[in-house]
Amino acid sequence: MTRGRRGHSVAGVLPFALALFGLAAAPEPVPSPGVVRVLIQTSRGEILVEVDAGHAPATAANFLRYVDGGFYDGGRFHRTVRPDNQPADRVVIGAIQAGISPGRAREGFPAIALERTSVTGLRHRDGVISMARDGPDTATSDFFICVGDQPELDYGGKRNPDGQGFAAFGRVVRGQAVVRRIQGAPADGQHLTPPILIRSARRLP
Repeated sequence: MTRGRRGHSVAGVLPFALALFGLAAAPEPVPSPGVVRVLIQTSRGEILVEVDAGHAPATAANFLRYVDGGFYDGGRFHRTVRPDNQPADRVVIGAIQAGISPGRAREGFPAIALERTSVTGLRHRDGVISMARDGPDTATSDFFICVGDQPELDYGGKRNPDGQGFAAFGRVVRGQAVVRRIQGAPADGQHLTPPILIRSARRLP
């Protein structure tokens, strides 16, 4: 048997060493069934999101076709919404909004039907990713990430006058600190100046 220093058995210390290694490099939890992980690499850091195709299948499929087509490569986080830049809004929220590469704006897909939170069961909590829209059934490629819980963005919420809410379809599992840094970046009103670059957005195995 091989021995270490001072005659101690290597076999005796190996389990302890492996335990320490496991604490230092614990694997990330395995995604739930129906969940797709997407890594968004920005000029301010990485944001890892879980796209919930099980609960919001149409919205998830729409987002993923933009990801798979490389539309978000060269895209921008262009909007920050925070308490100090919503003077005209009775319902104040917190979020950052992103879009596809400006050079591919004419290549986008048709708008999708609104998957309401009353149907999907998903809620706009801290770190939730959702689709930006104007009226119902108008969402295309812009998405936003909640900063703090935002119940007024759910179905029946008062942020949008139509009360239909927005289509939540996943959540941030790593990188919410990056989201908060983006929210706090310099802005002219709600327009980030300059916008925060999205270097790439890719599915993970």
